[in-house]
Amino acid sequence: MNSFGQITQTASYLPEKTVTNDQLAQFMDTSDEWIRTRTGIKQRRIAIKENTSDLCTKVAEKLLEKSHYSASELDFVIVATMSPDYNSPSVACLVQGAIGANQAMCFDLSAACSGFVYALSMGDKMIRTGAKKGLVIGGEVISKVLDWTDRSTAVLFGDGAGGVLLEASEKEHITAESLQADGKRAMSLTSGFTAVSNPYIKDETQQSSYLSMEGREIFDFAVRDVVKQIKKVMDEQNHTVDYFLLHQANARILDKIAKKVSISRDKFLQNMDKYGNTSAASIPILLDEAVASGKIVLGNQQNVILSGFGGGLTWATVAVIL
Repeated sequence: MNSFGQITQTASYLPEKTVTNDQLAQFMDTSDEWIRTRTGIKQRRIAIKENTSDLCTKVAEKLLEKSHYSASELDFVIVATMSPDYNSPSVACLVQGAIGANQAMCFDLSAACSGFVYALSMGDKMIRTGAKKGLVIGGEVISKVLDWTDRSTAVLFGDGAGGVLLEASEKEHITAESLQADGKRAMSLTSGFTAVSNPYIKDETQQSSYLSMEGREIFDFAVRDVVKQIKKVMDEQNHTVDYFLLHQANARILDKIAKKVSISRDKFLQNMDKYGNTSAASIPILLDEAVASGKIVLGNQQNVILSGFGGGLTWATVAVIL
C-alpha cells in the first residue's frame, strides 16, 4: 500500500520581545512610515536569550503535545534554517536530543526562505519510502546575522519558528510541486561567509557573518520567476485554490504576484506586519496562524499553495490538500 505525507498538526513559537519600527528609528536612520509603506512591516520579534534550536524545540514540543504522540514514535526531524546554532551539530539533532526522539533521523536543510517548502517535500518523500511520521520545522534567529547599522536589511527581518507534524496517509496530499534553484544569481543574497584559513596560506579575505541582500534583484526575481512557478503548479493540480501562503518578505511582492496570477489578493494570507521576514519560518508560522484562526481546518480538504523564495537563489512551490 502506498503512503503519502499528510499535515496533521501545526505549531509555531515566537520570542517574547517585540520591536516596533519606531523603536528601530531610535538608533538608525529610518522611520515607521518609511518601513511600513515600502514593506508592510510594522514590528518584528527578536530573540534575546533563545537560539534557533530553542525556538524549534518549542515548536516540536507543541506538535507532540497536540498530537499526543511520544517523541520516540518520530521517524525523522527536518529543520529548515539559514541561521543554525552551530555548523555542527545540526539544529535538528539538537531538537531531537531536547525532546528525546531517539529513533528519529535528523538533518538541517539550507535553502533560505524556500527552506520550509523544500523540507516539506523531503518529508513527503521519506514517508513515501517507508517513514510513518516526522516533524518538519522552519526556524530562524536572523537577528544574530544582521548588521544593525544597515537599514536596508535590519528593518526587514525577525525571529521565529513554525512547523508541522507529517504523517503517513493512504491519500496523496501534495498534489503538485516545483523546486528550483539558480546558483548563478547566488550572490544576490548572502549570509555567514567563512574564508579559507589555515597555516599554509596567506589570504587577506575578510570574513563576514552579516546578511547582505540586493533588494531590487530579489524583488524582481520574486515577481517574475516565482509567478511562473506558481502558475505551473496551479496548472498541474485540479483543485480550486482556497488560500495562498507565500513567504512573508514584502507586502508589495504579494500584491504583484496576486495581480499577475489573476487571483483575489484576499486569498493571499499575510502576517509580515507583525513578524517581519522570518525566512524559513515564515510559511509555517503563517499556516499555524491560519489554522488557529479557523481559516484553515486540517482534515477539511482545503487546497492551499505554499511558495517560498529567497537566497540561493531558490524558489519552491507545492499544492497541498489539507
